Amino acid sequence: MNNAKSYERHIICELRCDSKDRERVRDLILRFVEPARAEPGCLYYDLYQRLDTPNTFFILDGWVDEAAVNSHATHPHVADVMKELGPLLTFGPSITLATRTSD
Repeated sequence: MNNAKSYERHIICELRCDSKDRERVRDLILRFVEPARAEPGCLYYDLYQRLDTPNTFFILDGWVDEAAVNSHATHPHVADVMKELGPLLTFGPSITLATRTSD
């Protein structure tokens, strides 16, 4: 594997909400996307919604290294959105941090 790839960090973030809050939660999570994509070290940042349980969302994002992940986690826009989003969640955010093992 390319040595630079071994430093990459990939995140799977799961969030769940009640049906009554689904649209608001989706809109709030979408507020993470563009600012994160503009951050140094962001490889990708995408929002997904489960088809079978649409109250479940996943953010899949990749970063060049752990320092970029740490910088993102402390970025002011994350805290701003979480102030509104947090009270609407029934689960999460649950964060899984991974490294790529394939080429």
